[in-house]
Amino acid sequence: MTDGPVLLTIGHGYSAAAFAASLPEGWRRIGATRSGEKAATMAAAGVEPVDAGDAAAMRRAIAAASHLLISAPPGEEGDPVLGRHGAALAAARPAWVGYLSTTGVYGDRNGGWVDEEGALAPVNARSARRVEAERAWLGSGLPVEIFRLAGIYGPGRSVFDRLREGRAQRIVKPGQVFSRIHVEDIAGALRAAVARPAPGRIVNLADDAPAPPGEVILYAAGLLGMEPPPGIAFDEADLSPMARSFYNESKRVSNRRMREELGYAPRYPDYRAGLAAVLAAERLGAL
Repeated sequence: MTDGPVLLTIGHGYSAAAFAASLPEGWRRIGATRSGEKAATMAAAGVEPVDAGDAAAMRRAIAAASHLLISAPPGEEGDPVLGRHGAALAAARPAWVGYLSTTGVYGDRNGGWVDEEGALAPVNARSARRVEAERAWLGSGLPVEIFRLAGIYGPGRSVFDRLREGRAQRIVKPGQVFSRIHVEDIAGALRAAVARPAPGRIVNLADDAPAPPGEVILYAAGLLGMEPPPGIAFDEADLSPMARSFYNESKRVSNRRMREELGYAPRYPDYRAGLAAVLAAERLGAL
């Protein structure tokens, strides 16, 4: 136990784990999960696992937390965290709550720029549920900040994995462009928000350089010394329905508010810097 700040992550996935691991000494970290395997991994990383299916244990964890990070996705019946734990959260009165959303709430911008003032126009049910979840959290009476994440990548979750496994497709769709964010920059921006809290704030987390997906694959293949996969027209590509849905949106996401209001400049301002760092981290881990 500690008298210092306490973080509780609900939905302890890739980004939440990176944020928890990045916190300085003096923080107590608790993470909710239903997986025994993940609980063991969390404990090894210094995060106290709590059974997300144990209502009493969750009430105790929420009461102990000074800060919460919510990354559990909403379902068809709404946000599961507010639905199950709204009363406990209201009673606990945490100092800060971060909710991880997606830039998918903006829908398609035909390759144009969009910032946090842009109209929300989700093009699929998944993103529409995020819009409703954002509204629910902002209306909860809790000190919530919303973070809209661009495409997330980092060690163990990048184009390198798909290239090595032969799964990467270099899809050609003229005008298609995506924004991205390295997982370490997600963690860094969240730390900046905790240091300068502003309940009700909405912030895009994205790097400085949106780019076509095929360009990223070509660069990554070059770093690996591999022959890049051939270009495939979008209409001919073998994509899952979810993967295909991402190509229904093309936009450049502004990070001006992240830089100016959070005071956070991305450590990896474009995919070139980010992928070089991922590869260096992978090679260091293999030594």
